[in-house]
Amino acid sequence: MLKKRHLLGIRELEAEEISLILHQALSLKEIMERDIKKVPTLRGKAVVNLFYEPSTRTRNSFELAAKYLSADTINFSASGSSVQKGETLKDTAKTLEMMAIDAIVIRHQSAGAAEFLARHVRVPVINAGDGTHEHPTQALLDMLTVLVKKGTLSGLKVAIVGDILHSRVARSNIFGFTKMGSKVYVAGPGTLIPAEVERLGAVLAKGVEDAVRDADVVMPLRIQLERQKKAMFPTPGEYFKFYGIDEEKLRLAKEDALLLHPGPVNRGIELSSAAMDGPQSLINEQVKNGVAVRMAVLYMLIGGERN
Repeated sequence: MLKKRHLLGIRELEAEEISLILHQALSLKEIMERDIKKVPTLRGKAVVNLFYEPSTRTRNSFELAAKYLSADTINFSASGSSVQKGETLKDTAKTLEMMAIDAIVIRHQSAGAAEFLARHVRVPVINAGDGTHEHPTQALLDMLTVLVKKGTLSGLKVAIVGDILHSRVARSNIFGFTKMGSKVYVAGPGTLIPAEVERLGAVLAKGVEDAVRDADVVMPLRIQLERQKKAMFPTPGEYFKFYGIDEEKLRLAKEDALLLHPGPVNRGIELSSAAMDGPQSLINEQVKNGVAVRMAVLYMLIGGERN
């Protein structure tokens, strides 16, 4: 079990807790290889997926993770609910809690929403992404993907490239990989680099080539136009020319470097099709590992007796 009742971010986890989650995910991943992908571990438990933002990978993988462990799921979408009538997040959560649920998975456009919710409900809260703050299970699945291929998370160079400013994925990965002994380099347009990035634990590279050179892991990020209040770079074509990852830039990394992306991918903007579909790409493997990680988190938060 985790020391904390909720999973709100990677920043609050200790390295030992991250390792525990990853190894639990490895053991549960075997379930996905079976003909009958079902174990009774969470039978009788109910999990609510409370999503205020669109999602394909995260929402579906949380739902599958719960179902593979035999939990019942409720998928809540802000559209078509009482939220459109003015109901607050707190009131929505309290209403759902009174239906005898066991955990809430929340994605919200506001940073701090998951922590706010955790203060007002009695059940475990899992942060599935809150504004530009954190996305802990994405970082965990990224670390699991690297761990499986590299056998370690210590002593690696991880390059994260692109829209660092608006990326909760970048923040969680910076916290996670540095806690596990890797060094994280970031690069992108100056307008998309947060002023505090080095205080988060990352190294600000001089440019994309500097970040990617001799890297063990290369992770371009999606350009988050929906979070940008104004144009942060001239054109998509210019962005790809200087900051997009293609085969040429990828050759600067180590020969056995891994290519990751949190998805969805804007082909030809942050990542070329040739690189995305190439032998170093583990983007599809990330999706599979995401289900295993979320199975582990659900099991460790609601699967046993807790003090």
